[in-house]
Amino acid sequence: MAMNVGPASGDDEPMIEMNMTPLIDVMLVLLIMFIITIPIQTHAVKMNMPVNQSATPPRPPEIVRIDVDFDGTIGWNGTIVADRHELEAKLAAVAALPDQPEVHLRPNKLVTYKVVAMILASAQRLGVTKIGIVGNEQFL
Repeated sequence: MAMNVGPASGDDEPMIEMNMTPLIDVMLVLLIMFIITIPIQTHAVKMNMPVNQSATPPRPPEIVRIDVDFDGTIGWNGTIVADRHELEAKLAAVAALPDQPEVHLRPNKLVTYKVVAMILASAQRLGVTKIGIVGNEQFL
């Protein structure tokens, strides 16, 4: 940006170009004043929610643990299940409850997939909805 000091020839012509420096200075001062005066925005929504005084604390969920040993032996909360019919009877009893307990299936690392798939298929067929496989860290 070059600065025009005056005409090179000695003419007394009026300067047609407008000096932009004061306008830019005023604009920057106004911008800084505007930024400073803006209130800080809070992103929190304050709500007055009703509080239930008679509520009891929630009870922890009931958990049914199914263990599968390396040879295919199935355990139900620490007791050995004799055969598939007994397992399906217990799964049907769990599925019939209005508030189903969580079923945690813990297979051994050495058990065949056929046994685990049989338990999962029986649980699905009988309507058990809260089932999950736990102990996956042994397969890493």
